[in-house]
Amino acid sequence: MTHKQSAISLDRRDFLKVAIAVAGVSSLGNATAVRAVDATSSGFIDTNVYLSRWPLRRLPCDDTAALVAKLRGQNVTQAWVGSFDGLLHRDIAAVNARLADECRRHGNGLLVPFGSVNPKFPDWEDDLRRCAEEHRMPGIRLHPSYHGYKLDDPDFAKLVQLATKRGLIVQLALAMEDRRMMHPLLQVEPPDVKPLADVVKETPGLRLVLLNAMTLLRGQPLLDLVKAGEVFTEIAMLEGVGGVAGLLKKMPLSRLLFGSYAPFFYFESALLKLKESPLSDEQLRAIRCDNAWRLLAKKSQPN
Repeated sequence: MTHKQSAISLDRRDFLKVAIAVAGVSSLGNATAVRAVDATSSGFIDTNVYLSRWPLRRLPCDDTAALVAKLRGQNVTQAWVGSFDGLLHRDIAAVNARLADECRRHGNGLLVPFGSVNPKFPDWEDDLRRCAEEHRMPGIRLHPSYHGYKLDDPDFAKLVQLATKRGLIVQLALAMEDRRMMHPLLQVEPPDVKPLADVVKETPGLRLVLLNAMTLLRGQPLLDLVKAGEVFTEIAMLEGVGGVAGLLKKMPLSRLLFGSYAPFFYFESALLKLKESPLSDEQLRAIRCDNAWRLLAKKSQPN
């Protein structure tokens, strides 16, 4: 094996970690277990996908079977999925149960559920527990703008800490749509991200993935946040010709993930972001799958 091949190949120990974890979960009869992706695969791990219906209009492929077919056709080997229902539905437990069930019934392991938790709802701690213990989800997906809390809210910090203690990845959706496109009766403010660095620093072991972040975070503020801890971002809302290559001039390659925000965005839009940037094979593989794989393989350490 050449030095370059060694650099881009997934570490065998990381592969075994996930494979063993999957075997353990599968032995419990849980069909939503994270499927081990072949380390030699050249496919994608899409870290930003949604199931169910956007509340304000129909989207292409907002039917789970159609979405799975679309993702498979684009060589996606694993998709981390949340639910659009998690934005406005009051019964979060039911939202997460439906999400887990959809992932079990469709995709044969392609879909990996990330549950919703609203720290402003009563018994949210139990919603978090169900995500980890009952549904065996590897992480949660948070929507502060739609759930009405700020990132300096003590309840948010508590949620992040408890999720980290359970070894869960925390995905934080900083935006869902362009403010100019929002319905007049559903205008939401983007969160102020300034307090987020302190939350990261105060939560050892946190694995934080920023979703749709590029509309709010660019340049030095993004780099400062990435330096604060184990913080990752994906490319769905990254704009500009050669944007990925430009971002990598400043940001560590290991912190950048592939995300399409399908079906709200066309999958091909994210794919084009990779094609239009002059990226090496090592960079492409890291963004397409390896970085997400290592993130999933790593277990957070309790405080």
